[in-house]
Amino acid sequence: MARQNRISAVANSSFFTLHSSFYTMDKEYISGEGGHGFSAQSANTGHYAQLNTYDYLADVPGNNEVTDLVEVQFKNTRKGYYHNSDNLPLKKGDIVAVESNPGHDIGVVSLTGKLVPLQMKHANLKPNEEIRKVYRLARETDMERYAEAKAREHDTMIQSRQIAKDLGLEMKIGDVEYQGDGNKAIFYYIADGRVDFRQLIKVLADVFHVRIEMKQIGARQEAGRIGGFGPCGRELCCAGWMKNFQSVGTGAARFQDLSLNPQKLAGQCAKLKCCMNYEVDQYVESYRKLPPRDMMLYTQDSDYYFFKADILSELVTYSTDKRNATNLVTISAERANAIIEMNKRGEKPLSLEEGGRKEPERPVDLATQEDLNRFDKKKRKKKHKNKQRNNENS
Repeated sequence: MARQNRISAVANSSFFTLHSSFYTMDKEYISGEGGHGFSAQSANTGHYAQLNTYDYLADVPGNNEVTDLVEVQFKNTRKGYYHNSDNLPLKKGDIVAVESNPGHDIGVVSLTGKLVPLQMKHANLKPNEEIRKVYRLARETDMERYAEAKAREHDTMIQSRQIAKDLGLEMKIGDVEYQGDGNKAIFYYIADGRVDFRQLIKVLADVFHVRIEMKQIGARQEAGRIGGFGPCGRELCCAGWMKNFQSVGTGAARFQDLSLNPQKLAGQCAKLKCCMNYEVDQYVESYRKLPPRDMMLYTQDSDYYFFKADILSELVTYSTDKRNATNLVTISAERANAIIEMNKRGEKPLSLEEGGRKEPERPVDLATQEDLNRFDKKKRKKKHKNKQRNNENS
């Protein structure tokens, strides 16, 4: 028991508070004492929520016996899958030492049971890919070596940037991650084109005396690692929960009638905002119900040109002038399509509004219903009455 307490103490001091690369373990959150209603095995237990997986099968009896595979989370956006060959009693949140090449690495168990094979399938892991194993629960010596390795990461990153600059390489080293035993370091770099970093690897190996691994990341991954807040006032999606990035095109902005202003459409990474993809499918579905924008509507009272559209409300506004907003009339997309069919048959309705739906009424501003100085007038009348009473009494 005393040995386990020492390991926990080292884990809390070295593994979590010294470096925020893993979970920040909150006792009330884990145990459910804070009223969150989640078990320790299924709750989101840390800052890196984009790597968290809600295990809704955690409380099912025998869930951990379905497979010996476990999901282990490392620093930042890195996860791995391992065999629990020794049948260790692992649960979410346990700190483990896992097989690596060379040596071993330190990570946190983030998922166990039946959901692990599904996550592996979602991660597009190849069937013939080698799956390493979990060695043991982290020991006190493991945590001490891990803390020493993590303490070197920032200085290594700064020094490696200078080395790359001296070699004249067009690249930026954005982050460095040491393996748990300190025998290997992963250098995450950003580059616009292909970089020949063979000489860089030799220099880095001579300077830091570790095995070097280079991994290229994109601008979105870099923004997720740095973090920040978007124009919406919330934490960046890539830093908060998003781990899979999809390509974003200007077509998403056009479907949503957004201004094609690069300064407004670009995020912190200087790429198009990922959030433009969130609602584009709904816009596309509603857009199909709208009439063609180049189609004129002919009625007995006038000819109408397309002016604007409210895509989600499926409302279309027409004008009698092609370039200016003149005699605007708002009807439903269904009514507009019906008029187009009538025009194709050579028929003209009396007006656009006939049988159509007008633009819904806007919310009424209560402040505009009465004079803003209405309370001042009452005070003036009250003062005038009091003055008259005082004169009568005198």
